[in-house]
Amino acid sequence: MTDEQLSRRLSFLLRHAPDQAGLTLAPGGWAPLPPLLAHLKVTRAQVERVVATNNKQRFTLDGERIRANQGHSVPVDLDLLPVAPPPVLYHGTHPGALEAIAREGLRPMKRHHVHLSLDLETARQVGARRGRPVILTVQAGAMHEAGHHFYRSHNGVWLTEAVPPEFLQWP
Repeated sequence: MTDEQLSRRLSFLLRHAPDQAGLTLAPGGWAPLPPLLAHLKVTRAQVERVVATNNKQRFTLDGERIRANQGHSVPVDLDLLPVAPPPVLYHGTHPGALEAIAREGLRPMKRHHVHLSLDLETARQVGARRGRPVILTVQAGAMHEAGHHFYRSHNGVWLTEAVPPEFLQWP
C-alpha cells in the first residue's frame, strides 16, 4: 500500500467508517492503533510516516492511539473548546455550489462542521479539488459577535456549525 493509499484509507476509517475496522472512537476522536494496524495490514512505521508527512496534518498519533483531526461524518466529540476567530476566514468551493450557498449559506453537508481556512492559498487548494476554485470570505469576527461558535482543530482548520449567507463576501 502506498503512503497516499494508506492516508486515504486512514481518513476513511477514522472519519467516516471506524466500524469497518472494528473500532469505536473514544472522546476526542481517538482510536486504538493496534487493531487499526492489524485491519490495514500495515506497520506502525508506515502509519508514523503518513502522519508525519501528510501536508494537511490530517492525523494525530499519540502513543498507542490515533485520530483524524477533523472532517468526521460519524458522531464524535473532538473535545474542542470554542475560541474567538480572526476577523475573516476563507472557504474554498467550486462554481457549481455557489447558487445553493447564496441561498442557504455554508452548511456542513455530511460532516459535523463547515471547514474554514486562515489563508487564501489553503482555501484555493481546497476549492481546487473539484476544478476551478472559488474563494469566499467569511466575516468570522462578525459571526462570533452575533453568537456563532468557532473551533480550531489541532491542524489549524477553523470549524463552525454553519455560515449564514449574510456573513459571506463573494469574489
